Amino acid sequence: MFDGTTTPPLVFFHTLPMPCPYLPDRLERRLVADISSRRGRNSHDALARAGFRRTQHLCYRPACPTCRACLPIRVRAADFRWTRSFRRIKNRNSDVASAWRKAQASTEQFLLFKQYQSSRHTDGEMSLMDYVDFGDMVERSPIESRVLEYRDATSDDLLGAMLVDVQDDGLSAVYSFFSPELADRGLGSYMVLDLIERAVSQGLAYVYLGYWIAQTRKMSYKARFRPAEVLLEAGWTDLSALGETRKQASAEANSSLAGEGG
Repeated sequence: MFDGTTTPPLVFFHTLPMPCPYLPDRLERRLVADISSRRGRNSHDALARAGFRRTQHLCYRPACPTCRACLPIRVRAADFRWTRSFRRIKNRNSDVASAWRKAQASTEQFLLFKQYQSSRHTDGEMSLMDYVDFGDMVERSPIESRVLEYRDATSDDLLGAMLVDVQDDGLSAVYSFFSPELADRGLGSYMVLDLIERAVSQGLAYVYLGYWIAQTRKMSYKARFRPAEVLLEAGWTDLSALGETRKQASAEANSSLAGEGG
Protein backbone atom coordinates (compact mmCIF):
# COMPACT_ATOMS: atom_id res chain seq x y z
CA MET A 1 0.00 0.00 0.00
CA PHE A 2 1.36 3.39 -1.01
CA ASP A 3 1.92 5.85 1.82
CA GLY A 4 3.63 9.20 2.20
CA THR A 5 4.51 11.36 5.15
CA THR A 6 1.99 11.50 7.97
CA THR A 7 2.25 15.08 9.21
CA PRO A 8 1.31 17.57 6.45
CA PRO A 9 -2.19 19.12 6.43
CA LEU A 10 -4.59 18.31 3.61
CA VAL A 11 -3.88 20.78 0.81
CA PHE A 12 -6.23 21.48 -2.11
CA PHE A 13 -5.26 22.94 -5.46
CA HIS A 14 -6.87 23.62 -8.83
CA THR A 15 -5.64 22.07 -12.04
CA LEU A 16 -5.14 24.15 -15.16
CA PRO A 17 -8.08 24.13 -17.60
CA MET A 18 -7.98 21.26 -20.08
CA PRO A 19 -10.33 20.08 -22.86
CA CYS A 20 -13.31 18.26 -21.37
CA PRO A 21 -13.19 14.52 -22.20
CA TYR A 22 -16.99 14.24 -22.22
CA LEU A 23 -18.57 17.40 -23.63
CA PRO A 24 -17.27 19.12 -26.77
CA ASP A 25 -16.06 22.72 -26.80
CA ARG A 26 -15.74 22.88 -23.02
CA LEU A 27 -12.87 23.07 -20.61
CA GLU A 28 -12.41 20.96 -17.51
CA ARG A 29 -10.86 22.09 -14.24
CA ARG A 30 -10.51 20.01 -11.07
CA LEU A 31 -10.12 20.60 -7.36
CA VAL A 32 -7.50 18.11 -6.16
CA ALA A 33 -6.07 16.93 -2.84
CA ASP A 34 -3.18 14.57 -2.14
CA ILE A 35 -4.42 11.93 0.33
CA SER A 36 -1.20 9.93 0.67
CA SER A 37 -0.67 11.15 4.25
CA ARG A 38 -2.38 9.71 7.31
CA ARG A 39 -4.57 12.81 7.48
CA GLY A 40 -5.50 12.38 3.84
CA ARG A 41 -6.21 8.70 4.20
CA ASN A 42 -8.51 9.38 7.15
CA SER A 43 -10.27 12.11 5.15
CA HIS A 44 -11.05 10.01 2.09
CA ASP A 45 -14.53 8.80 3.02
CA ALA A 46 -15.67 12.31 3.97
CA LEU A 47 -14.30 13.57 0.65
CA ALA A 48 -16.18 10.83 -1.19
CA ARG A 49 -19.41 11.91 0.49
CA ALA A 50 -18.60 15.45 -0.68
CA GLY A 51 -18.44 14.29 -4.29
CA PHE A 52 -14.72 13.59 -4.68
CA ARG A 53 -13.32 10.63 -6.61
CA ARG A 54 -9.96 8.93 -6.18
CA THR A 55 -7.25 8.26 -8.72
CA GLN A 56 -4.08 6.78 -7.26
CA HIS A 57 -3.13 8.96 -4.24
CA LEU A 58 -5.23 11.92 -5.34
CA CYS A 59 -8.85 12.86 -4.70
CA TYR A 60 -10.56 15.23 -7.12
CA ARG A 61 -13.88 16.71 -8.08
CA PRO A 62 -14.92 18.93 -10.99
CA ALA A 63 -14.48 22.64 -10.32
CA CYS A 64 -15.40 24.08 -13.71
CA PRO A 65 -16.42 27.73 -13.21
CA THR A 66 -19.10 27.79 -15.93
CA CYS A 67 -20.36 24.19 -16.06
CA ARG A 68 -22.18 21.92 -13.60
CA ALA A 69 -22.91 18.99 -15.89
CA CYS A 70 -20.99 16.43 -13.77
CA LEU A 71 -23.08 15.30 -10.80
CA PRO A 72 -21.74 12.77 -8.25
CA ILE A 73 -24.09 9.77 -8.22
CA ARG A 74 -24.60 6.86 -5.85
CA VAL A 75 -27.08 3.97 -5.70
CA ARG A 76 -29.03 3.13 -2.54
CA ALA A 77 -28.06 -0.52 -2.46
CA ALA A 78 -30.66 -1.97 -0.08
CA ASP A 79 -33.52 -0.33 -2.01
CA PHE A 80 -32.25 -1.26 -5.46
CA ARG A 81 -34.99 -2.01 -7.97
CA TRP A 82 -34.45 -5.08 -10.14
CA THR A 83 -36.03 -4.37 -13.51
CA ARG A 84 -36.75 -7.08 -16.07
CA SER A 85 -33.78 -5.85 -18.07
CA PHE A 86 -31.44 -6.19 -15.09
CA ARG A 87 -32.72 -9.69 -14.33
CA ARG A 88 -32.08 -10.70 -17.94
CA ILE A 89 -28.54 -9.37 -17.71
CA LYS A 90 -27.95 -11.32 -14.50
CA ASN A 91 -29.31 -14.53 -16.05
CA ARG A 92 -27.26 -13.97 -19.21
CA ASN A 93 -24.11 -13.94 -17.07
CA SER A 94 -24.98 -16.88 -14.83
CA ASP A 95 -21.85 -18.65 -16.08
CA VAL A 96 -19.59 -15.86 -14.75
CA ALA A 97 -17.76 -16.29 -11.44
CA SER A 98 -16.66 -13.22 -9.53
CA ALA A 99 -14.16 -12.95 -6.68
CA TRP A 100 -12.26 -10.33 -4.72
CA ARG A 101 -8.52 -10.05 -5.36
CA LYS A 102 -5.80 -7.91 -3.86
CA ALA A 103 -5.28 -4.57 -5.60
CA GLN A 104 -2.29 -5.94 -7.45
CA ALA A 105 -1.90 -5.58 -11.21
CA SER A 106 -1.37 -8.65 -13.38
CA THR A 107 -0.34 -9.09 -16.99
CA GLU A 108 -3.65 -10.82 -17.66
CA GLN A 109 -5.59 -7.82 -16.38
CA PHE A 110 -3.44 -5.38 -18.33
CA LEU A 111 -3.90 -7.20 -21.65
CA LEU A 112 -7.68 -7.18 -21.17
CA PHE A 113 -7.53 -3.51 -20.19
CA LYS A 114 -5.67 -2.68 -23.43
CA GLN A 115 -8.23 -4.62 -25.49
CA TYR A 116 -11.01 -2.67 -23.82
CA GLN A 117 -9.30 0.68 -24.40
CA SER A 118 -8.58 -0.14 -28.06
CA SER A 119 -12.23 -0.99 -28.60
CA ARG A 120 -14.02 1.63 -26.50
CA HIS A 121 -11.76 4.61 -25.76
CA THR A 122 -9.17 5.01 -28.50
CA ASP A 123 -9.29 8.81 -28.20
CA GLY A 124 -8.76 8.91 -24.43
CA GLU A 125 -5.60 9.34 -22.37
CA MET A 126 -6.03 5.91 -20.78
CA SER A 127 -5.51 4.25 -24.16
CA LEU A 128 -1.87 5.41 -23.92
CA MET A 129 -1.22 3.74 -20.56
CA ASP A 130 1.56 1.16 -20.36
CA TYR A 131 1.94 -1.58 -17.77
CA VAL A 132 3.62 0.74 -15.25
CA ASP A 133 0.77 3.24 -15.57
CA PHE A 134 -1.77 0.45 -15.17
CA GLY A 135 0.05 -0.83 -12.09
CA ASP A 136 -0.04 2.64 -10.55
CA MET A 137 -3.78 2.90 -11.19
CA VAL A 138 -4.46 -0.42 -9.48
CA GLU A 139 -1.88 -0.46 -6.69
CA ARG A 140 -1.12 3.14 -5.74
CA SER A 141 -3.93 3.58 -3.24
CA PRO A 142 -3.52 4.90 0.32
CA ILE A 143 -6.93 3.47 1.31
CA GLU A 144 -8.47 -0.01 1.22
CA SER A 145 -8.90 -0.93 -2.44
CA ARG A 146 -9.58 -4.27 -4.09
CA VAL A 147 -10.08 -5.75 -7.53
CA LEU A 148 -13.18 -7.71 -8.45
CA GLU A 149 -12.34 -10.22 -11.17
CA TYR A 150 -14.97 -11.79 -13.40
CA ARG A 151 -14.07 -15.11 -14.99
CA ASP A 152 -15.68 -17.76 -17.13
CA ALA A 153 -16.74 -20.37 -14.57
CA THR A 154 -15.71 -23.20 -16.92
CA SER A 155 -12.54 -22.02 -18.66
CA ASP A 156 -11.37 -19.57 -15.94
CA ASP A 157 -10.69 -16.98 -18.65
CA LEU A 158 -10.68 -13.40 -17.38
CA LEU A 159 -13.74 -11.61 -18.78
CA GLY A 160 -13.67 -8.37 -16.82
CA ALA A 161 -12.38 -6.58 -13.74
CA MET A 162 -13.33 -3.67 -11.53
CA LEU A 163 -11.14 -1.60 -9.22
CA VAL A 164 -13.16 -0.88 -6.07
CA ASP A 165 -12.59 1.38 -3.07
CA VAL A 166 -14.04 0.23 0.25
CA GLN A 167 -15.63 3.08 2.23
CA ASP A 168 -17.35 3.19 5.59
CA ASP A 169 -20.73 3.75 3.92
CA GLY A 170 -20.36 1.85 0.66
CA LEU A 171 -18.34 0.54 -2.25
CA SER A 172 -16.98 2.86 -4.92
CA ALA A 173 -16.51 1.65 -8.50
CA VAL A 174 -13.24 3.37 -9.45
CA TYR A 175 -12.79 1.83 -12.89
CA SER A 176 -14.01 -1.25 -14.74
CA PHE A 177 -13.16 -2.93 -18.02
CA PHE A 178 -14.21 -6.10 -19.82
CA SER A 179 -13.73 -8.09 -22.99
CA PRO A 180 -15.10 -6.04 -25.91
CA GLU A 181 -16.06 -9.30 -27.62
CA LEU A 182 -18.71 -9.87 -24.95
CA ALA A 183 -20.60 -6.59 -25.35
CA ASP A 184 -23.89 -8.42 -25.99
CA ARG A 185 -23.73 -9.91 -22.48
CA GLY A 186 -24.15 -6.50 -20.85
CA LEU A 187 -21.09 -7.33 -18.76
CA GLY A 188 -20.49 -3.72 -17.73
CA SER A 189 -23.98 -3.50 -16.24
CA TYR A 190 -23.60 -6.95 -14.71
CA MET A 191 -20.51 -5.85 -12.79
CA VAL A 192 -22.44 -2.91 -11.33
CA LEU A 193 -25.29 -5.23 -10.36
CA ASP A 194 -22.83 -7.59 -8.70
CA LEU A 195 -21.27 -4.70 -6.78
CA ILE A 196 -24.71 -3.62 -5.55
CA GLU A 197 -25.41 -7.14 -4.30
CA ARG A 198 -22.05 -7.24 -2.56
CA ALA A 199 -22.73 -3.91 -0.86
CA VAL A 200 -26.03 -5.27 0.45
CA SER A 201 -24.40 -8.47 1.72
CA GLN A 202 -21.79 -6.39 3.55
CA GLY A 203 -24.41 -4.13 5.11
CA LEU A 204 -23.19 -1.07 3.19
CA ALA A 205 -25.65 1.63 2.19
CA TYR A 206 -24.32 2.85 -1.15
CA VAL A 207 -22.54 2.04 -4.37
CA TYR A 208 -20.74 5.10 -5.70
CA LEU A 209 -20.61 5.28 -9.50
CA GLY A 210 -18.60 8.43 -10.07
CA TYR A 211 -20.17 11.25 -12.09
CA TRP A 212 -23.43 11.28 -13.97
CA ILE A 213 -23.56 13.46 -17.08
CA ALA A 214 -27.02 13.51 -18.64
CA GLN A 215 -25.74 14.90 -21.95
CA THR A 216 -23.40 12.03 -22.88
CA ARG A 217 -24.13 8.33 -23.31
CA LYS A 218 -20.76 7.42 -21.81
CA MET A 219 -21.96 8.66 -18.42
CA SER A 220 -25.77 8.94 -18.60
CA TYR A 221 -26.27 5.15 -18.33
CA LYS A 222 -25.62 5.37 -14.57
CA ALA A 223 -29.11 6.78 -14.04
CA ARG A 224 -30.53 3.37 -14.95
CA PHE A 225 -29.55 2.03 -11.53
CA ARG A 226 -32.31 3.21 -9.19
CA PRO A 227 -32.96 4.51 -6.64
CA ALA A 228 -30.01 6.82 -7.14
CA GLU A 229 -28.96 10.03 -5.47
CA VAL A 230 -27.01 12.91 -6.99
CA LEU A 231 -25.08 15.53 -5.07
CA LEU A 232 -26.40 19.07 -5.45
CA GLU A 233 -25.55 22.23 -3.53
CA ALA A 234 -28.31 21.34 -1.05
CA GLY A 235 -26.89 17.85 -0.49
CA TRP A 236 -27.59 14.34 -1.77
CA THR A 237 -30.94 14.35 -3.59
CA ASP A 238 -32.98 11.51 -5.06
CA LEU A 239 -32.43 11.56 -8.81
CA SER A 240 -36.15 11.11 -9.51
CA ALA A 241 -36.87 14.30 -7.56
CA LEU A 242 -35.00 16.34 -10.12
CA GLY A 243 -37.71 15.70 -12.69
CA GLU A 244 -37.46 15.98 -16.43
CA THR A 245 -37.95 19.75 -16.26
CA ARG A 246 -34.98 20.20 -13.93
CA LYS A 247 -32.73 18.02 -16.09
CA GLN A 248 -33.78 19.79 -19.27
CA ALA A 249 -33.20 23.19 -17.70
CA SER A 250 -29.76 22.10 -16.57
CA ALA A 251 -28.90 20.81 -20.05
CA GLU A 252 -30.05 24.06 -21.66
CA ALA A 253 -28.12 26.18 -19.16
CA ASN A 254 -24.94 24.17 -19.69
CA SER A 255 -25.42 24.33 -23.45
CA SER A 256 -25.61 28.12 -23.34
CA LEU A 257 -22.29 28.20 -21.50
CA ALA A 258 -20.49 25.90 -23.92
CA GLY A 259 -18.89 28.78 -25.75
CA GLU A 260 -17.19 29.95 -22.56
CA GLY A 261 -15.76 26.54 -21.72
CA GLY A 262 -16.30 24.39 -18.62
